[in-house]
Amino acid sequence: MKDFFKMLLAVLCGLFIAGFIAFLLFFGMIGALAAGSKPILPKSGVLTVDLGKFVLGEQTQEADPFGSLSPASLLTGGNTGSTATVGIWDAVRAINAAAEDPGVKYIFLRAGGNASGVAQLEELRAALEHFRAASGKPVVAYLETFDTGQYYIASVADKIYMTSHLGAEPMMYGVGSQMFFFGDLLKKFGVNVQLIRHGKYKSAGEMYTRGNASPENREQYQRMIDSVWESIGDKIAESRGIGRDRLDDLIDGLKLRLPQDCVDNGLVDELMDRKALEDKLATLAVEEDFDDIQWINFPEYVAARNVPVRIRQKIAVIYADGEIIDGTAKSEVAGDRFASVIAKVRADSSVKAVVLRVNSPGGSVQASEVIKDELDRLQAEKPVVASYGSTAASGGYWISNNCQKIFSNATTLTGSIGVFGLVPDLSKAVRDVAHVGVESVTSHKHGDLLGMMRPLDAAEYDYSLASIEAVYDRFTTIVSEGRGIPKETVDAIGQGRVWTGADALSIRLVDEIGTLEDALHYAAVLAGDPDLDSWNIKGYPAPVGASERFLDMLSGNKDSENAMVATFRKLTAPKIYARMDNDIRVK
Repeated sequence: MKDFFKMLLAVLCGLFIAGFIAFLLFFGMIGALAAGSKPILPKSGVLTVDLGKFVLGEQTQEADPFGSLSPASLLTGGNTGSTATVGIWDAVRAINAAAEDPGVKYIFLRAGGNASGVAQLEELRAALEHFRAASGKPVVAYLETFDTGQYYIASVADKIYMTSHLGAEPMMYGVGSQMFFFGDLLKKFGVNVQLIRHGKYKSAGEMYTRGNASPENREQYQRMIDSVWESIGDKIAESRGIGRDRLDDLIDGLKLRLPQDCVDNGLVDELMDRKALEDKLATLAVEEDFDDIQWINFPEYVAARNVPVRIRQKIAVIYADGEIIDGTAKSEVAGDRFASVIAKVRADSSVKAVVLRVNSPGGSVQASEVIKDELDRLQAEKPVVASYGSTAASGGYWISNNCQKIFSNATTLTGSIGVFGLVPDLSKAVRDVAHVGVESVTSHKHGDLLGMMRPLDAAEYDYSLASIEAVYDRFTTIVSEGRGIPKETVDAIGQGRVWTGADALSIRLVDEIGTLEDALHYAAVLAGDPDLDSWNIKGYPAPVGASERFLDMLSGNKDSENAMVATFRKLTAPKIYARMDNDIRVK
């Protein structure tokens, strides 16, 4: 009888495994079919750009139907990965195509639920401005409850309509950043994090060592926030024909309480209930009834326009999107893997120019050096232009500062020329909290230097500081050489300080305020043909598909680790970093 149950169990396990493999194969086949098919669009209609239905990112990625099962989603209760991501270049290219497409009557813009970064919104807004100017067709925006970032993108529209229903709130409070500091909490648990850095503004490690911001950190964040607001506030004021001072007064005075306040102060053109809005949209579409309007979904329009071209000559766009880490991981900007991608581009004779698109806060110094070495080899053979997304700071600036020209968005966070290292001392936590005794036996005086079971002594601190100083000297040297700025000047504007693209322009850290499209146009000129339509614009590395992400999640791939685990690993692994933490949100 025992053998029978063993056999039955083996059969059931075999059936389960076979069924699961069949499911994975089916899922992969469906994913491949979905990726290979193009949506069927109406011949004529209204292009709907609903920012609550997709994320505007660096590269287009298919929605992950299993995103809610990822470790990060299960821990945070979120829905990570279940929304499609539209890459900024694909989005801009689609909007440019819509300007020339007689089938697109106008663009209906909905900004509610937007989760995109402000720099991506800056580029999308520029494309919508071009759409209006080039086509003469309108952009119409509709708002319900909205924040500053959502209004910023909506303000590009010819007309802004808002719901007349009470309960809809204009939550325009400005630009802000919340910085979290765990130093006091860690000390309460007996964890002493020893920060070694060069740069009084290099604040990335402060979150583990302090209970509040240092004066220098507070100073730099205040300037960054003010600069971001200046950039987007000026655009809003210009589009709506009101003064910036007036706009600041409305926000500071909390004078935008109700929908009617937005109309009275020139931020909204008209309040409408749903029926009135439907009638207005039907009239603009030259249709008798709202139900007669053919709607063109923006991600589907992007997919339909994103047809592979057979043009052989290429301009490569290399996306450095994410934290710079060591190794070969598929996620983030893994040094060895990324270097191999760059080498592949260099070896491809059909690639005539390269745009390095950086959207990274930096990370590992070692990985940054590996990537920079390969980029230097690439630039020795082909022109390389940089384009900065939301962040191109610290290691992100390290790898890109010597490109032939740097285009940055006004709201990009860049610079952060500084270095830090963290060495945690867990001895008190282990002894007093966990009640575990630890004794080190070593052959030499400093044999347990990185054992994390005691604080550094004076000689060890100086030893670690010497490494930090050497890396900082290397950082300032490559920036001096790459940007043609005296090293003393680099040090003065460095010290770990983060700048917005708008401010970085005046201190020569970037060359021009411009978009990814601007960088591509410049790369085309360097490659010998300024007409972008003559080029095959190809992105590297290829984004990881939904089925591959799902299989990685099932296999426990370390690329799928959640943010809490990643933070703990970083804290407990002594290392030298060139990176920045925290970000700025438009709320």
